[in-house]
Amino acid sequence: MVRKAKAVWRGTGRAGSGNLSTDSGVLADTPYSFKTRFESEKGTNPEELIAAAHAGCFTMALAFGLQGAGFTPAELTTEAAVTLEPEGKGFRISRSVLTLRAQVPNLDETKFAEMAKDAEKNCPVSKVLNAEITLDAKLV
Repeated sequence: MVRKAKAVWRGTGRAGSGNLSTDSGVLADTPYSFKTRFESEKGTNPEELIAAAHAGCFTMALAFGLQGAGFTPAELTTEAAVTLEPEGKGFRISRSVLTLRAQVPNLDETKFAEMAKDAEKNCPVSKVLNAEITLDAKLV
């Protein structure tokens, strides 16, 4: 399986701007720029997209794990907070904090914590990130 996205940029790093598109069409000429990345201008940025990818990947991995163990979640809600910090002359993504709130009938806390940790370690996005990953998982 290969998934594709395209970035087009015009101008300098600070004054320029670009757009992102995906083959699925979910992103179609979506704007991004210095201001969408480092300020609050409307548009997206790479870190926001990585956070969305990590939250989605982890949550789906957990859903499959729960299914395989005979549990059906009523709801899994995950937020991923990705940190971008200075490093040398550039920046790096240093961490991704996953916060999960789950409603899973008939699942005890110990088994839940074990399964959530497994999903955090083994989802493909976690495996590709060269960053500290932490998980705060709670059954609600």
